[in-house]
Order: sequence, then C-alpha cells, then structure tokens
Amino acid sequence: MKADPTHQVALLDVAELDSRAAQLRHQRTHLPELAEIAALEAERTALTDQVRDARIVVDDLTVEQAKADREVEQVRTRRERDRNRMDTGQITNPKDLERMQHELVSLERRISSLEDSELEVMQALEEAQQVLDGLGIRAEDIDARLAELVAARDERRAAIDASLEEVTAARGPAIDGMPDDLMALYERLREQKGIGAALLRARQCGGCNMTLDASELSRIRSAPADEVIRCEECQRILVRTDESGL
Repeated sequence: MKADPTHQVALLDVAELDSRAAQLRHQRTHLPELAEIAALEAERTALTDQVRDARIVVDDLTVEQAKADREVEQVRTRRERDRNRMDTGQITNPKDLERMQHELVSLERRISSLEDSELEVMQALEEAQQVLDGLGIRAEDIDARLAELVAARDERRAAIDASLEEVTAARGPAIDGMPDDLMALYERLREQKGIGAALLRARQCGGCNMTLDASELSRIRSAPADEVIRCEECQRILVRTDESGL
C-alpha cells in the first residue's frame, strides 16, 4: 500500500487521539468507587432481607408480649375479685372459704409462672429490637456512604465524558483528507490491536516495543517514503520519522 508520508505521520495523531479515548473509556469503567459501590449494594441487598426477618421477629414477639400481658392481667383480675369476695364477707361457708384460699394460692403460682414467661418474652423482644435497631443503623450508614460514592463516581464520569467529548471532536479534523484505503487498514488494525499505527523510534516499534533486527531495518530503510510499512511482529502500521534511527 502507498500513502503520502505526511498522511502517515498524521496517522500518529489519530492513533494518539484513539489511544487517549480508549484510556478514558477504560477509566470510566474502572473508577475506584465502582468496586466499593458494588460491594455496598450487595451488602445493602442482604441487609434488607435481614431487616425484614428481624422485623418479623420483633412483630411476633410484640404480639406474644401483648398476649402474655393480657393473660397476667386476667389472672390478677380474678385474684383480686376472689380476695374482695373473701374480704367483704361474701363467702361465709367454711368449705367455700377453704376452697377459695386454695384457689388463691393456685392463682399466685399461676401469676408467678405467667410473669416469668412475660419477662422472658420482654427480654427476647428487647434483644430482637436491638438487633433490628443495629441493622437499621448499618443500613443508614451504607446509604450515606453510597450517596457519597455515587456523587464522587458521577463527578468523575462527568469529567471523563467531557474529556472524551473533546477527544472525539478533535478526531474529525485529524482524519479529514486521509486516504480511504489507509484509514480502512488503520481501523481494521485498531479493532484487532487496540492501536492501529505506531511510531518507529530508535529502531523500536512503538506498538509492541519490539526492536527491529538489522535485516528488517535495512528493508525499511530502502523502502520508498510513500510505502506503508508494517511491523513484522505486531502487524501495526509503522510510521517513519527522523526519530526512527534509519
């Protein structure tokens, strides 16, 4: 392939712009905040499930405590009623009084047992509520940190997008007037290699950093100035300038 040497040199400017654009795109997808955001979002999702389960436990224990409170109150009310009947002389039959006294003893034991159960439920509810509160605090911390990270990510992305827009805008004038066949080759190599053209500097390919041997340098040295040279190692377009050491 033949191409005017000035066009070949101009290809280096295009390659520089494309390389810069690729770097910016890489930076955009590898921002330092992204890994932490992903980790926190995963933790937040898991935390949501934990909060749901913890709230179910709290709700169940709350219902259980209300039931225990009612049971204790019911037995206490019955005890006070029986005591009042005895104290006001409503029961005069000795056998009924003896039976009532036994029943009061039984009610006291029942109240004691219910109060123990009630206390266990209260303690379990308190612990469950502490767990739920702790999960809520952690969720708030995660949300706050995520807000900070997302803001930092968006700010970095905006800066990168602005730079990428500048590079993209500069590429149009850089390829204006370039031969179609040269650009077609360059674009094909860019898709394959990432960099389609490289400077031959001090006998070294700027694309793969391979130092050319004497025979290859001799071939390149004797090639016409308008011949498009390719690196034998990486196949990229090699652009010759005064820095090539030929």
